Amino acid sequence: MKKLLLSLTALLILMSFKPGTTRLITGTVTDGNVALPGAVVATVQSKQMVTTNTNGEFSIKVTDQDTELRISHIGFVSQVVKIGKAKNYHVKLIADSRSLEELVVVGYAAQNRKVVTGAVSTVRGYAPMQGRVAGISIIGGYKPRIYAVPSQESYAKIAENAFHKAQSDPLSTFSIDVDAASYANVRRFVNGGALPPTDAVRIEEMINYFDYDYEQPKGDAPVNIITEIAAAPWNKEHRLVQIGLQAKTIPTDNLPASNLVFLIDVSGSMQDQNKLPLLISSFKLLTNQLRAKDKVAIVVYAGSSGVVLPATSGDEKTRIKDALDKLRAGGSTAGGEGIQLAYKIAGENFVKNGNNRVILATDGDFNVGANSDAEMQSLIEEKRKSGIFLTVLGYGMGNYKDSKMEILADKGNGNYAYIDNLSEARKVLVNEFGGTLFTVAKDVKLQIEFNPAKVQSYRLIGYENRLLDKEDFNDDKKDAGEIGSGHTVTALYEIIPVGAKDVLSGNVDELKYQKNSPSNGSFAGEMLTVKLRYKDPKGSISKLLTKGVTDNALGFGTTTDNFRFAAAVAEFGMILRNSSFKQNATFEQVITLAENAKGKDKEGYRSEFLSVVKSARLMAKDLLSIKDKPLINEKN
Repeated sequence: MKKLLLSLTALLILMSFKPGTTRLITGTVTDGNVALPGAVVATVQSKQMVTTNTNGEFSIKVTDQDTELRISHIGFVSQVVKIGKAKNYHVKLIADSRSLEELVVVGYAAQNRKVVTGAVSTVRGYAPMQGRVAGISIIGGYKPRIYAVPSQESYAKIAENAFHKAQSDPLSTFSIDVDAASYANVRRFVNGGALPPTDAVRIEEMINYFDYDYEQPKGDAPVNIITEIAAAPWNKEHRLVQIGLQAKTIPTDNLPASNLVFLIDVSGSMQDQNKLPLLISSFKLLTNQLRAKDKVAIVVYAGSSGVVLPATSGDEKTRIKDALDKLRAGGSTAGGEGIQLAYKIAGENFVKNGNNRVILATDGDFNVGANSDAEMQSLIEEKRKSGIFLTVLGYGMGNYKDSKMEILADKGNGNYAYIDNLSEARKVLVNEFGGTLFTVAKDVKLQIEFNPAKVQSYRLIGYENRLLDKEDFNDDKKDAGEIGSGHTVTALYEIIPVGAKDVLSGNVDELKYQKNSPSNGSFAGEMLTVKLRYKDPKGSISKLLTKGVTDNALGFGTTTDNFRFAAAVAEFGMILRNSSFKQNATFEQVITLAENAKGKDKEGYRSEFLSVVKSARLMAKDLLSIKDKPLINEKN
C-alpha cells in the first residue's frame, strides 16, 4: 500500500509539472525619430542578449520567467521595459546629456581642436536647433544628431606603408598576423552609426577576418604558399599580388590536450551588457568544445586577482559554467597582477607536448599596477619564454584599449579578436576553435624579394605594426607571428611594373655607385620570390620555404573569388583610412567586387561585409554633405 501511495504521489507530481517555455518577441529601438543600430537588448532574468540591426530591429527569445527587458546604447539612458503579452515592442531611448561634453565629427567632417584618440561622434540626420552644443558653434539652425559620444578608447598610431623602389630597396620583410580584431571593431562602429577612427582600421586584420579557399599543405610542411597576380582594381596600370598562406588543418579529436587558464577582467568597467555578461556567454560556448583530456582554470582580477576555479577537467562542463555564472563586476583593474597569476597557474598545470595557453578577456582598461603599453609588453615578453601562449579577447566600447590588447597578443605568441556579440563569439571560439587555440607554426616571417627588371616600386598594404628589418628574417631570436590549425593568412602588395608611370614612390636621383642593370638570365621572368621562415610550436630553429612568382598577371575577371574578395576588403580599408594611395577606389567598386566574389559564404560573413560597406557609404555621404555646407565652426 505504501509503495502504491508513493507511485501515485510521483505520478501527480509529474502531471502537475510544466516544462519552461520560450517565445519570440520582436521590436525596434529608436531615438523617437531615427532607428538605433547596435543597441543591446537583454532579458534581465534569463540573461539572453541580442543587438539591433541596421534598421534598429531586434528579435529575442524570452522564457516564462522573464519579466523585463533592458535596452542600452552608448550615448543614451538605458531603459527597462516590462514584458507583457505583446509580441512586438517599440522602445524610445533618450540621449544622455551628461555624455555630450565634447563633439568630434569623424570621417570627412571638421574636428574639434582637442584630439581624443578614438573619440567618436556620429552624424546621421539633422534636427532644427539654435545655439551652441558642446563647444561647437551651430550655423544655419541645424545640429548633428549624436549617435556615439566621445570616449576614452585608444588605438596605436599607424604610419601607412609607402611605395619602395625595387632597384634600391628590393626586400620587404614582415611578421605574419592572424588577428582579426580590427574588422569586428570596424563593424561595431558602423553598425552603431559611426565611421571608425582612422587608427582603428588595420587593413591586414580586415582581410584576415575572412576565410579563403586555399589548398592545404602537402608533405610535412605546416604551411602552404599560394600566389595570384592581376591588375589592381583601383589602378589598372598597377599589379596587385596576393600572397596566401594556408595552415594545415588538424581534426579536433587529434589536437593535443589543452591546459587553459581563463583570465577574466571583473573590474567595474566590465559591468555593461556587452562586456562581462557577453564574456560569460562566450566562455560557455568555448566550454562546450572542451574534451575530457583538456583542463581549465579560471583566474579573475579587479582591485586584486584570485583563482575562482582550480584546474578542472573539460568534461566537468557544469562545474565550469557554474563558476562563470558567479562572476560579478566591480573595483579597479590590476591587469598586471592578474596576468602574473594566470601564467603561474598555467605553469603549475603545464602539459608537455600539449597546448598551454592563457585566454585573457578584457576591455583593456588596466589602471592598477603595470598598466602602460611598455610595461605590459615587457611583462608578456618575459612570460612567453615559458612556452605558454596567449589569446586576447576584447569586449565593450567607450573605454576600449585596443592598443594595449594588440601589443599583448603580438608579444605573447598569440592572437587577438574583438567580440561584440554572441555570433562573433561563436565564430572565434566554435567555428575557428582549432585556429584560435592550437598553434601549428610559430615565429612565422615573410620576406619578399622584388626583381627590378619587372618591378619599379612596391607597397605592402597593411601590416604596418608587423614590419621587420631585413636582417630579422634570418635571426631566430626575433619574435614573429603564430598561425593556428586551419588558419589562412593573406597579404597584398601593390606593384608599379616597369614601363608604367610612377608618381607615388617619389622622385629620387639614380644612385652613382650601385649597379643599375636589372636582373636577367634564368630569373628574368620572375617578378618576385616569396621566402617564409617558421618554427615548430616547440622548436627553436627555423625552417625555410621559398617560392618564385612569375609575372603572369590574369585578367581581373578570371581571378579567383579569394583574390577579388581580398581586393575588395583592402579597398574598403583604404577608403576608411582616407589613404594617400587609394587612387580610384570607390565604395561602389568595393560593393561590385564583393558581390561577385562571395563564393560559398556558408556562415554569411561576406554577405555581412556587404551590408557594412553599404552602411558606411551612406554615412560617408552624410559627412561629405556636412563638409560641403559650412554648418559647423570651431569655437574660438
